[in-house]
Amino acid sequence: MIIYHGSNVEVRDPKIMAGRKALDFGQAFYMTSYYEQAKKWAHLTAQRRKSGSPIVSEFDFDDNRLSELSVLQFEKADRKWLEFVSACRTNQISDEQYDLIIGPVANDQTFPTIQLYLLGAYDEDEALRRLLPYKLKNQYAFKTEKSISLLSFRRVVFV
Repeated sequence: MIIYHGSNVEVRDPKIMAGRKALDFGQAFYMTSYYEQAKKWAHLTAQRRKSGSPIVSEFDFDDNRLSELSVLQFEKADRKWLEFVSACRTNQISDEQYDLIIGPVANDQTFPTIQLYLLGAYDEDEALRRLLPYKLKNQYAFKTEKSISLLSFRRVVFV
């Protein structure tokens, strides 16, 4: 399958992102199967970093070899997803047992709801009720070199 990485730089050789751990699925190399989502990420990254240009790097992902990996997959934004994302965003989880985590992305539209949940203003039921209307795109968090080895660079697109 083809998956995408949006950034402010061309990425031919993926690396696990060092530094920023408080992301949806922790420290990882993030991708999506939705080109438009990667394009948004590319524009946001270039804007936030005030450098580079919006670029989408395209890869082949050998998903026929998923059985070789330790994979955690969330089919939708449910209680388990919300608990996991909340724990990752507050650095309260050790997720080293997974090579790859797949699930919905908590985007800029959903972040206020998740923040209010983390602050205790919303309980789980209320947060999930507020997240329901959003059509969340997926994200693939490649957490180990073993998982990254299933990626093959295809091309870059300047967006």
